Amino acid sequence: MGDAAKPGGYGQSARPPKIKNKSAAAVQITAEQLIREAYERQGSVQKAPRQKVLDGEELSDYQMRRRREFEEGVRKNRSNIAEWLRYASWEESQNEVKRARSIYERALDVDSRNQTVYIKYAELEMKNKNTNSARNLYDRAVTILPRVSQFWYRYTYMEELLGNVDGAREIFNRWMQWEPEEEAWSAFIKFERRYGETDNARAVFERFVFVHPESKTWLKWAKFEEDL
Repeated sequence: MGDAAKPGGYGQSARPPKIKNKSAAAVQITAEQLIREAYERQGSVQKAPRQKVLDGEELSDYQMRRRREFEEGVRKNRSNIAEWLRYASWEESQNEVKRARSIYERALDVDSRNQTVYIKYAELEMKNKNTNSARNLYDRAVTILPRVSQFWYRYTYMEELLGNVDGAREIFNRWMQWEPEEEAWSAFIKFERRYGETDNARAVFERFVFVHPESKTWLKWAKFEEDL
């Protein structure tokens, strides 16, 4: 048998070369670097061909296949919220808002306290101009998770963005009943000042110093009065 048939390509009497220095090189080259440099030397990076989905029957077949895959994934690991989110996001990419909504609801049945599901779900509704649906979602979120500030921030911001100043104020007042952190009170005060409601801002400060009676809170109130 020739040399090529021997493991490693060595002859019958040949021995593998000895490695004198087995220590790691000063500069380690990763696999990612090697691949990147190989592509660069080719002059251009080769991209994988994108699958082209045609209209009609082929599109329908593609969607059915993907839905079976997603359903199998959530069936095998129902508690994996990331899989539910990928499923809903895919349906949204297919402009299937009703299907995406249904999947988000199923995900909330699995974990009714998952913050990411509420946020992604509300974003879906806002992007599709379903204002009341987004409002109901945020209301559900702050009712179930009243200590999660990001829901309150998003809820008040949404109402203010829609021009519903009175609604935003009502939500702020609901939030303050939970005696949140200082930043939440400051956000409420800034909100009132944006609309020139000095008396309202002062009333918020009165409640603020009662909940957080630290000296720095009183100093903020004093600075507010000085700046009027």
